Order: sequence, then C-alpha cells, then structure tokens
Amino acid sequence: MTRAARGTLVGLVIVAVLGALALYFVAKGGSPSFRLPQSAGCKVSDAETEVRLDLTQMSNAATITAVGIGRKVPDRAVVVALATALQESKLENLDGGDRDSIGLFQQRPSQGWGTPDQIADPRYAAKKFYTALLKVKGWQKMRVTEAAQKVQRSAYPEAYQKWADEAEVIANALLGKVSAAVRCTLPDGDGEATDTAAIGSLAEAMKLDYGTISATADDGAKAVLVSAADATKGWAYAHWLVARAADHRVASVTFAGRVWTADSGEWKPAAVNDASRVIAAL
Repeated sequence: MTRAARGTLVGLVIVAVLGALALYFVAKGGSPSFRLPQSAGCKVSDAETEVRLDLTQMSNAATITAVGIGRKVPDRAVVVALATALQESKLENLDGGDRDSIGLFQQRPSQGWGTPDQIADPRYAAKKFYTALLKVKGWQKMRVTEAAQKVQRSAYPEAYQKWADEAEVIANALLGKVSAAVRCTLPDGDGEATDTAAIGSLAEAMKLDYGTISATADDGAKAVLVSAADATKGWAYAHWLVARAADHRVASVTFAGRVWTADSGEWKPAAVNDASRVIAAL
C-alpha cells in the first residue's frame, strides 16, 4: 500500500469513528461530551468581507483604533493607521526591523519618533502616528497609501494600498459601525480568570487605550461594566473587549441583546437586552 493510500485509509477510519460516536450519543438521547479543537484566532466581518487575524494582531488593532477614538480622530485616520501597521509589521509589535525601526509602525528613534521603549508601546506608537498624519495637509482626500506614505516615507510608497480594504473592514468593526462583527476563538483554558486583580487590570487597560471612558470593575459580579452612550460606542467597546479577551481572560461580553462567549467564540442571543452598557465577565 502506498503512503498516500495509507493516509487516506487513516483519515477514513477517523471519520468513521467520530461518526459512530456521534450516532451513539444521539441514540442515547444526549450529545457528545467532546468537541474538536478549534484554532485560536479572530474573524472580523461586514456584510461582504471577512478578515482573519491572530489574537495578537487583533489585540493590536483594537488598541490602534481605541487610541484613535480617544483622540477623536476622523474614522478615515483609523483606516490609514491600520493599513500602515498591516504593511509595516503585519500588526505585530516587532522589536526590530530595517535599521533601527521598532514596533507596529516601524518607527525609528533616529528619526525623532521617540525612544526605543516609547515606540515599543503600542499606545504611544499609535498616538505618534495619528499626530503625524493629522499634520499632513489634505490627507483625508488622499488614497490610503498616499496618506500613509506622507507619514512613513517608505521606499515602497504604493505598498499600503493593498491593505486598504482589510483595514476598512477592521476599522468599521472596531469603531462600532457594525454589530457583532468581531469573533475570537481563544486557546483552551482562557476566559477563566476571576481574581480581583484581573478585573481591575481589564478596566485599567480600557482606560489606557481609550483615554476617557467609564469602565468600572465590579468585583462582586466578577465583571467590568462599560457605559455606552449609544449603539456605536457600545459595539466599539464590545468589540474591543472581545479583541482583548485573550490578554485578560474574558469569559463573555454582553451588549444589546447579544453575547459573545469564550467557549463558543461566537455572538449569540442574550437573555438580557441592555443597550446602555457593555458587560465583560471574567
């Protein structure tokens, strides 16, 4: 028997065994107590497009967007920032790069962007990028790649444009323009922290990313409560919490009649329809 044939036979045997187990549990009137492992990662979608990011990329995208919201930059600035970070670092906070480049935007200490430690902080790096972008005259009328190039001065000035569509999908979700649009699957074992320090850390992280936000740690409920002035802000906060769930071991996020859980990685109908606040349970 050839190696390919043996591989096919093994695959058929596995499928047959799983099918037999499923039939057994159905016959018993129950459901299987096991589930196939799911790969950790995130999906961001709108009505037409789905973008896949790993957990680190999603977390960094959430911080870039939250910093923009906190600074009240135009929505298009967030799109340009995300497209730039996708091209420069694939949304990874790199500790090196070309010459002395560092971080999400590959900013260079020698070019006045800050110290290496400062640039390595995603919040600082995002703030510096937005500051530079907003100084560019007419940037809002430029293509994404032209606006990014005015800030980055890259040797490949057209490279940012290929990320424009993906950046817009991610930005629209994290800006709260689309509901239930960020769905993350966490590694097994995440979403189970319940100590007071973890709850306080999550609330503090939100405040650091957004600047001014009403995020309150509720130790009794083992949750963080975030006030939402409207649906757009509520979904922005809810998506941030899902995007950063792996960092803070969030078990569920509830808003406006929908709930995301770490167990399923999906948004489902919730028992409570409260659009005035987002609830992140740990």
